[in-house]
Amino acid sequence: MTELKKILHVDDNASIREITRLSLEVIGQFDVAQCNSGKEALRTALEFNPELILLDAMMPEMSGKETLLELRKLSDFVETPIVFLTAKAQPEEIKGFVATGAIGVITKPFDPTTLSDQIRSIWDNTVNV
Repeated sequence: MTELKKILHVDDNASIREITRLSLEVIGQFDVAQCNSGKEALRTALEFNPELILLDAMMPEMSGKETLLELRKLSDFVETPIVFLTAKAQPEEIKGFVATGAIGVITKPFDPTTLSDQIRSIWDNTVNV
């Protein structure tokens, strides 16, 4: 069983980034890098080499789906698990995220006290099967 340690979080909202960082680092004990855009995520991913990417769906310039597709063009991230963290959580939208290549979707607003457990559960049910 592979243990998840490094997460790259991408969200254009500074408040969401801070809450997510605290949740993942303090409660989940993850090593976290954060970006405020898809373009920054492409650069940071190469330096940080995350095991999982937590990605906002709605961002200016480059959406979450566009970011996912660009990450998949990089040889190091062809199979890196990606989870969307988004307010766009209607069944059809979730199907669209999964069809694009996400392994899961967590809806906003989320509970910071359970976010790490949700991510570990998605990881265990898709990566460690």
